[in-house]
Amino acid sequence: MDCARINCAHDDTATWLRTIAHLRRAERALGRSCRVVMDLAGPKLRTGPLEPGLAVLRIRPRRDGSGRVTAPARIWLTAQSASDPVPSPAVAVVPVSAPWLARLRAGDHVKLKDARGSHRTLKVVDAIKGGCWAEAHKTTYLVPGSVLRCSRHSAEGEEHECTIGEGLPPKENSILLQSGDLLIVTRNLQPGRPARRDGAGLVLTPAAIGCTIPEVFEDVRAGQSIWFDEGKIGGVIGEVGATEVHVRITNVRTRGEKLRADKGINLPESALRLTALTVKDIEDLGFVAQHADVIELSFANTAKDVESLQRILARAGSRQPAIVLKIETRRGFANLPELLLTAMCSPCCGVMIARGDLAVECGFERLAEVQEEILWICEAAHVPVIWATQVLEELAKDGMPSRAEITDAAMGRRAECVMLNKGPHILEAVRVLDDILRCMQSHHAKKSSMLRKLHLAQVLPDEPAAVTKPRRRPPPRKKATR
Repeated sequence: MDCARINCAHDDTATWLRTIAHLRRAERALGRSCRVVMDLAGPKLRTGPLEPGLAVLRIRPRRDGSGRVTAPARIWLTAQSASDPVPSPAVAVVPVSAPWLARLRAGDHVKLKDARGSHRTLKVVDAIKGGCWAEAHKTTYLVPGSVLRCSRHSAEGEEHECTIGEGLPPKENSILLQSGDLLIVTRNLQPGRPARRDGAGLVLTPAAIGCTIPEVFEDVRAGQSIWFDEGKIGGVIGEVGATEVHVRITNVRTRGEKLRADKGINLPESALRLTALTVKDIEDLGFVAQHADVIELSFANTAKDVESLQRILARAGSRQPAIVLKIETRRGFANLPELLLTAMCSPCCGVMIARGDLAVECGFERLAEVQEEILWICEAAHVPVIWATQVLEELAKDGMPSRAEITDAAMGRRAECVMLNKGPHILEAVRVLDDILRCMQSHHAKKSSMLRKLHLAQVLPDEPAAVTKPRRRPPPRKKATR
């Protein structure tokens, strides 16, 4: 890679500094140069928090295709007040009282009735300092307050019990939304909740969730569209009140979609009066201007957004990082020529096609056309372009690319830079992308097709070549005149 991107929406300056130190150390080790790109967070609309879900711990042994247990589930029983790390990987960590834990021995059987009322037995296989290892051969659901009984088969018939403590982590909550459901988006960031229903399934209280930037309520109108979680959930704004907005869900999959906390919100039809630089961005710029080679301006919508960044950088000192405009809204796309003319007053500038939010803002069916027009305009302005969002994402995350994303990566040859997101298979993704771009460089130069000779159709050695009689070329047709 030629540049490393740090997203300022996550972590803090200490983490960013360590990341840059790792990068500089790699530069020295490899004798290569790599630019630091820092992405300002910008005014990203997101859903607020949700009430915590139930603290239910599901313990499942490993089974084969026919359902037989091939390996029991390993459970670490530990004292409620203990803070020591688990000595080795465990399916579940269960907090119990320290005196009860101290009496357990290898070979003990712990009996319980789980959250579903099923009788289950855990076998203690090892007792060491800090806790005990137990095994479960059946699927078990544990909740705080579940009673554990240890019956030691001895001459005294000793039996003792305890209850599971409150240390079980609550499950992440979500709101299941179906087409036609009502969702209330509130101004406050109090924890939201799923809809409450009666025994017949009728809604008593509709689902509600907060919004991280409540000022946008002043700019929304009834009848405008609203999208959640990168376009997975769509709706139409109904009633707009002083403290809440009613949304009727219209676009979800047939089985519904779950909305969680901290998911993106898009209002493509609303004229939002939000500046690209937030208070956090201005604070971050003190560090970013000092360490970044390239600064990416998120949600660049107007020339004033670019001018604000330029003024701050001018006051920061003589060091002037390059500016990249992230085009990720409908307004940003509409104002692109004006944005470019302003950005080109800086020593160096570029454009990122941020296709995540841009697809939601402009409509997925229009994304191909919109990214094509951005490439045209930037080529005319001699401004470099970053092809971004979900490039080889399935390969980077799961280790196997889809056919569609291979074609998409090949399209990135028309830009100057292609951005990959991190994942466990990122090294393979970089290798594949490099191979694709090297192959395509003889087919495309920016927007021009090279029409080079293809080398795919080759006759196998053991197959005779087909002999065809050459067709007679027809006489040239006369040009039509208008």
